[in-house]
Amino acid sequence: MKAAWPIHTLGALLCAATLAHAAPALEDLDAFPRATVEITAGQATHRFDVWVADTPRRSAQGLMYVRDLDPGRGMLFVESAPREMSMWMKNTYIPLDMLFIAEDGRILRIAARTTPHSLESIAAPAPVTMVLELRGGEAAKRGIGVGDRVRVIHAPPQL
Repeated sequence: MKAAWPIHTLGALLCAATLAHAAPALEDLDAFPRATVEITAGQATHRFDVWVADTPRRSAQGLMYVRDLDPGRGMLFVESAPREMSMWMKNTYIPLDMLFIAEDGRILRIAARTTPHSLESIAAPAPVTMVLELRGGEAAKRGIGVGDRVRVIHAPPQL
């Protein structure tokens, strides 16, 4: 006599298999391209070593599942042309500052200390070419504000 799987067990196995197939494995952040970003705020210049989300898959991953972010680190999302951009905090464990940056390098908006795990859309006020994510509170701590200038000073060839 063959053992039969209870129907709820089969359903759970099918659901797990579907989710495992639908969710691609996360890429190690060490595999992302890196860049150096400079922000000029008043008389001060602040440098950040950032990972670059240069593909749709990397953009979708962003800083999800990261449990700590050093003050001098971040994630840079880059577009080839200005566009409406919005972000969310799904599967993001730490608060972030999101800096929405216009084509000329000006910061148009800072969404400070975003709420971890929130599905709320956080949008730019106008089309932008970059979004820089920093550790939550870092922009205020360094005196970085709307209107300050952002420059990518060292980046991989595609930027």
